[in-house]
Order: sequence, then C-alpha cells, then structure tokens
Amino acid sequence: MSTSPRITRRAVPEGGAWPAAMPALLRRIYAARGALDDTQARPRLAQLHAPELLSGMDAAVAMLAEAIAQDRHIVVVGDFDCDGATACAVAVRGLVMLGARHVSPAVPNRVTHGYGLSPSLVTELAELKPELLVTVDHGIACHAGIAQARALGWQVLVTDHHLPGPALPQAHAIVNPNLAGDGFPSKSLAGVGVMFYVLLALRRTLRERGQLPSPEPDLSTLLDLVAVGTVADLVPLDANNRALVSAGLRRLRAGQGCAGLRALIEVCGRKAETLSAADIGFAIGPRLNAAGRLEDMALGIACLLCDEDTPAREMAGVLHGINAERRGVQQQMTDEAELALSKVALDGDGDVPLAVCLFDGDWHPGVVGLVASKMKDRVHRPVIAFAPAEPGSTALRGSARSIPGFHIRDALAAVDAQHPGLMQKFGGHAMAAGLSMDLAQLPAFEAAFRSHVASVMDAALLQAELLSDGELLPHEFDRAHAEALRDGGPWGQGFAEPLFDGTFEVVDWRAVGERHLKLVLRVPGRSEHINAIHFNGLKAEAPPPHVHLAYRLAPDDYRGGDAIQLIVEHCVAA
Repeated sequence: MSTSPRITRRAVPEGGAWPAAMPALLRRIYAARGALDDTQARPRLAQLHAPELLSGMDAAVAMLAEAIAQDRHIVVVGDFDCDGATACAVAVRGLVMLGARHVSPAVPNRVTHGYGLSPSLVTELAELKPELLVTVDHGIACHAGIAQARALGWQVLVTDHHLPGPALPQAHAIVNPNLAGDGFPSKSLAGVGVMFYVLLALRRTLRERGQLPSPEPDLSTLLDLVAVGTVADLVPLDANNRALVSAGLRRLRAGQGCAGLRALIEVCGRKAETLSAADIGFAIGPRLNAAGRLEDMALGIACLLCDEDTPAREMAGVLHGINAERRGVQQQMTDEAELALSKVALDGDGDVPLAVCLFDGDWHPGVVGLVASKMKDRVHRPVIAFAPAEPGSTALRGSARSIPGFHIRDALAAVDAQHPGLMQKFGGHAMAAGLSMDLAQLPAFEAAFRSHVASVMDAALLQAELLSDGELLPHEFDRAHAEALRDGGPWGQGFAEPLFDGTFEVVDWRAVGERHLKLVLRVPGRSEHINAIHFNGLKAEAPPPHVHLAYRLAPDDYRGGDAIQLIVEHCVAA
C-alpha cells in the first residue's frame, strides 16, 4: 500500500546576478528556487520586514511596556513542542533583557492540561499570581482559557501563528501574521519568530521613551533560539525566515548559542562549526520535542533558559534519554500502524483510500503526530492518527498530517461546519493539525472526513513527487561542492535541500544494521567509486546492477578528508 514517487526535474530560469566566486551548481540551485541574486538567495537581517507591519503590535507593546514600568508579574505560557519551548525561552530572556524583573515561564502538560491555555492550566497558574499572561505559539484557539484568565483580572497577550477560527478569543491584544487583514508580508513566521518580532517592537518603543536598560540590549543574541524553533516547526523558509535562521546558525556555528543549545548539540554528536538546518530538524528539535511528547516540556524550557554549562549538560542528557525512549515508542507504534494500514479496506478501484484514520487504545498521544507523518509518507494520503488522551480514557487526541496541496486544517473546518459536535476542538496549519473528540464519535468522524476528502481532493495531488535538481556533472562529485551545498542554506520547507537524480552502476553493497543499505557506485565519467547510504532501504533481495537514484550529495565526516557520500532518498532499477 505504498505509492512510488515520480521524479520531476525543476526548471531553472535564465539569468541572475551572482558573486564570481559562487559555484555554478549553487547558482543553479538557487535559481530553481526562485532566487535570482545573492540578496534573494542568502537574505540578511537588514532585509527583515518591519515589526510595525504586524497588526495588534501597538497594543501588545503598550501592555508590555506598562507591565515592565509597573513591575508586574508576567507569566509566559509556552507550548509543548520545540517552537513553543524556544518561543517561551525567547520571551523570558528578551523581556528580562528589556527591563522586566518578574517574569516566569509556564507550559501545559499534554496529558494533564491538554493543548494551550486551557481552563485547567489557568486554574493552576493562579498560584503564581500573574498579572499579565503572554501566550507563545498558541492562544488563537484558546477561548475558554483566555475568558477564565480575564475573569480572574489578568491581562492576556496572545502571540501566535496558527490559523484563526471564525471568532477570535477575547484577549487584550493579539499578534498573529495570519489574522484576517494583517499586513505583514510573511505569513510563515513560526511562533518563536512572532515573539521575537514583539521584542523588536518593544525595544524600539522603550528606546523612544528613554526607558531602555544601559547598555542597550542586543536581541540578536536570541537568534539561536529563533533558528531552532523556526526550523523544527517546519514552517516555510521564505526570505524573512531564512534571514532569521541564517543569523541564528551563524551564532551556533561560532559557539555563541545559549548553554542549553550548546549542550544539545554536544549530546547528539553534531559539530557546532558545521551545524546545518538539517541537524536542527533531525537531531536538536527531536530531543526538545521528546520532553513534550513523553514527559513535560518544562524540562526543555529549563534547559533553554540555563546559563551554566554543567546543569545544561545534565538536562540535555536527560532530554537525550527521553528521546531514545520516544524512538522506541514511535517504532512500536509505527509497526502497529503499518499492520493496521495493511488491513484498511481498499476502495472500489482497488486503490489506497483517499484519507486514512488510525486508532489504537494503547498508543501514546504525544507520538501520534509522528506516526501520522510516517503513514502519510507511506501512502501519500492525508492521515489522522488517534490515541487516548490518557490511558483508559474515551477522550481522544488526534494528529493530522497532509500532502502538498491539500489543506488539512481547512478540511477539519469543513467537517466541523457540516457535522458540528463531532470534534470538541481543532486547529493547525495546511500540512499539520490537531483535534480532540470522544471515542464514540470516531466512526462518524472518519466517515465524514473521508467523504469530505473524496468530494474535494484533486486526483493530481495523489501522485507523490520528488523534485530533483537534475544530474550532477562528473566534476561536481567532490568535497568542495558537497560543502557548498551544505553551507548554502538554510534549506527546509519551501526552500528545499538540493536533491539530484541519476543512473549508477552498483559495484558492491552490504547491509548496515537491520534496515539500511550501503552501496558502492560507479559514476559515469569518473574513475573513482562513490559510497552511498540508503536509510531504511534494505530489501530482502540484492539491489539491481544498475539503479536510478534520487540522492543528496554530502560530506562524509565519518571518513573525513575529501570523502563524500550520497544520501539516497529513492532507488529503483534503471
């Protein structure tokens, strides 16, 4: 029940203005992504959009400035993913830098409180005696919690980037680039990016009022956290986000990241000086996310707020251990989902259903998003995976993942409009969303969801596609080009990491571990053989003598020197 992707080569526009020293390969890569000069390809902080373009910013800054002047207790409420954790750390660190003396972090527990600023979390926060709540990376859908906070006499500032519903919560101020009518050009800011922008605007106002601490705070020191949250949340890396992430990566590569991030880089075996967005996405982000999935994200936030190396290393070690546990839980759940998927009835045409809902009473609610993502990749269909909110509960938490071109949050909104009451709440983005419901409603929801998908799905979207940057020339299979590609990013959503395709002769092969395939390849036009690794590519039979690969070119840091390797994404007989 898998769909084999079609490899499509990207079109490359002619022209462009480039530095003479830039490799021709890199120019081609950038142009294929719509960047036709160096300022578009590698944007800098000076090109950032202005903070005042965000609606609600004046009200937000006025509230924060007054809270700082009146020495009020500001409680920053984060979220239990990497974006929410980094946004919380940015808010706490930034507000203290700007003169706030009474700032506390808080975060919901996935099992105890559910998502966001819930009424149960507000009840617990009352012990802190907050005067101003600042939500980061959530809040736009937290109507009940915000109403309860206001009833207790607290001010509420929502900073978020998720898509709003038909009605906004009754917060005192909302900053969200995705509000209707908002004039901010980039709709792709992560939650941590929104909070960073609020701090930029607040600093400007305090400077104008002569209320800034001396020396003036350097908010660029927070960009390491902004980069990690932005990349980990998989938001599109438009020019504005690439400027933020590039600056943050420069700090991390220079060893100037906060103690917690330096410790996480160390514990996951990466080199700070060559750190890439992929390292954030596949190593640092998962270790922070694991705390929110299986334990409590308070530990992740504490690690990011730590300023001393020894305790930061201790917390990073604990996060590393939790992530190892998460991987075990995820593998078991993924295996069970594979089995369940194989039993899903095929539709009348003998094809994979247009939409898939999976549920297991023993699954962990913090890991269903990863399972949904794996299964979505497996069948190239929208997938929702459900688990009990807590063991034995009939309350379900669902996590949805979609395919390019099919807006999953809008699909949930359509189901809710047609069948009110099936879902208790939902929210999210085009590619990922979350929802909650009672177990008794699951069969009706699945039928309604599949019916809606069938009514609106464009059949062309159901063909998985790999966008390739074409073939590499024989002389481009070298360390210099591999490093130029690695360092030419940041690569990510909307600015994809370079992927190439071509035909090779298999000279030798062997199994690595239980799932991986190591290849030795002969490249047309080259005398030297090249190593390749295909993760999870091991099959029962030997690979064919000639293969057509979709692959990435990467330095082979394990062998060092001038060594390179191909990271295989897709392999078929040539």
